Amino acid sequence: MSSRHSPELSGARATSPANTSAAGEVGRAPLVVSNFINGEFVAPASGAYIDDIGPATGEVIARIPDSDARDIDAAVRAAHSAFPAWSRTPVAERSRLLLRLADLIENNLEELARLESRDNGKTVTLARRLDIPRAVANFRFFATAILHYASEAHPTDGVALNYTLRQPLGVAGLISPWNLPLYLLSWKIAPAIATGNTCVAKPSELTPLTANRLAQLARDAGLPPGVINIVHGLGAKAGDALTSHPKVPLISFTGGTVTGAKVAMAAAPHFKRVSLELGGKNPNVIFADADLPEAVKTSIQSSFANQGEICLCGSRIFVERSIHDHFVDEFVAATKQLRIGDPWDEATDVGALISAAHLEKVSGYVELAKQEGGTIVAGGRRIDGAGFFFEPTVVTGLGCDRRVLQEEIFGPVVTITPFDGEDEAIAFANSTRYGLSATLWTRDLQRAHRVAAALDAGTVWINCWLVRDLRVPFGGMKESGVGREGGFESLSFFTEAKNVCVKLA
Repeated sequence: MSSRHSPELSGARATSPANTSAAGEVGRAPLVVSNFINGEFVAPASGAYIDDIGPATGEVIARIPDSDARDIDAAVRAAHSAFPAWSRTPVAERSRLLLRLADLIENNLEELARLESRDNGKTVTLARRLDIPRAVANFRFFATAILHYASEAHPTDGVALNYTLRQPLGVAGLISPWNLPLYLLSWKIAPAIATGNTCVAKPSELTPLTANRLAQLARDAGLPPGVINIVHGLGAKAGDALTSHPKVPLISFTGGTVTGAKVAMAAAPHFKRVSLELGGKNPNVIFADADLPEAVKTSIQSSFANQGEICLCGSRIFVERSIHDHFVDEFVAATKQLRIGDPWDEATDVGALISAAHLEKVSGYVELAKQEGGTIVAGGRRIDGAGFFFEPTVVTGLGCDRRVLQEEIFGPVVTITPFDGEDEAIAFANSTRYGLSATLWTRDLQRAHRVAAALDAGTVWINCWLVRDLRVPFGGMKESGVGREGGFESLSFFTEAKNVCVKLA
């Protein structure tokens, strides 16, 4: 029950994007997306829609519902009505239906990869290799994990027998982000419904297309109406209505730290169970004894995969001073070989950023890096033409107290900073309010364990990056989140533990 994915970026010279075939679909009529409630595709109650902009072209590619509290309430009522029957459905039957859905996703992998690329701006090769296979793996993992989720039993001195029941809570509210749309949506839906809950999911309004297709596939798989409901729209309307709805006892949210705080505040008056997977400013610590070629190669991936729009990307690189200059030279040379352009071109390494607003944010941080005294040694410029493209960018010469090293940029921008000794490396790595993940490069096994234990991070990779096993707990420390997902952690989150005590004497 494991799944490992490690995105790899091919080496090629940087180029400007031509008229993309990604979106070589310019001029094509926008798709019209509907909400999926109680097994049916329905228009929003308001009749209002939002434009979905294709990142590679800047053109409208879809129109999605501008849903409000009425749509959320309809979806919650459908999920609430479906809950009694679904929660009593035998585990083996729930497993069979999830496995069927996984098969349908796999059978439609190419279509889903192209939808993801078109909607998000990521390369179709990454969507094909990472996003869609991981969605398949999520459903298969939890479909089989529920078959092995054992209950506890404790004989109490011959007087009584205590045993634990794990029971679903009801309607799960699931809010997923735009950077890994189907990947992270399925990471929430799969354990929620596998454990007998029903759900109302709100995907990001920036990337609705694969969620819409998932709804169709769920119906084709035979999932009963109301088990999965998907409502599109803005966080300030649909998202707030979901997190504050009195008949939604638990919320699983992945997204930015600021929004996560709002979710927690909305959920608090109702004492909802909340899981928050939030931002990151992840350190990548490279000691002098590291396998340098491998560290450079993998650090290129961990810096620029998905245009740096992965919460686990290593945006702060710390290199032991004795190899710092050599590492910078090698890393910059590799960065300059990355090809930027058409997300549907198989040779492209770096696609488009998610939106014009995000492009402005990333560009603004590069300008801030210059103001703070940093040196741009690679990239640093937006690409002229249609779409939202920005060069992979490397910054040197900044201290850990600078905003560029403290605030989450979430784009293809990394800093490289020298350190002297293990203690300083740990201090630098732990110097932010975030604690999601970290990467560590060394051949010294004792140092590896020692430093890993000292890092403020929910996940530490040693001599690798993004090697994922779905059995292990995933989540962040400090302002990177609350709670853990993955494996039995997810199964525990989506169920309520009930102790039953039977007197024997």
